[in-house]
Amino acid sequence: MNWRKLDGSRILLPINEAVELTIQKELEAGHNLRICIGTDSQVRGKNITFATVIVFLREGKGGFMFINSEIVVTSMKIRERMITEVTKSVTIAYDLTEVLTKYNIPLEVHVDINTDTTFKSNVALKEAMGYIKGMGYEFKAKPFAFASSSCADKVV
Repeated sequence: MNWRKLDGSRILLPINEAVELTIQKELEAGHNLRICIGTDSQVRGKNITFATVIVFLREGKGGFMFINSEIVVTSMKIRERMITEVTKSVTIAYDLTEVLTKYNIPLEVHVDINTDTTFKSNVALKEAMGYIKGMGYEFKAKPFAFASSSCADKVV
């Protein structure tokens, strides 16, 4: 995976090491952190671009994010695409669990799935919620899922 910061600078370390160093730096600066992970996707012809973000929230002091983008040439129905987004987020959450537990950092997994049944993405809501909660993570859907529906959406 090729992770970068919002300014475009590449993160050369493995992501769990980069996150741990960032947590150490933020805690030393006196910030209380919360981490939110989310993925969004955009279909353009036969290409699906996925963007996964790790959002570092400094309580009361803003935040920043790490970004990973990937383009897949395939076609997917909406349910499959939503579950693929969830899988990408859960995979990163799982990779970071040890580091986050070590520093007692709360984690939320955000999904770009609407809770309103009139929206197409809702077809994957129950599956996504079960998957994320089954893995032991806190689940957030729209309108509370800003990591996926705002942050990842802006960089996809």
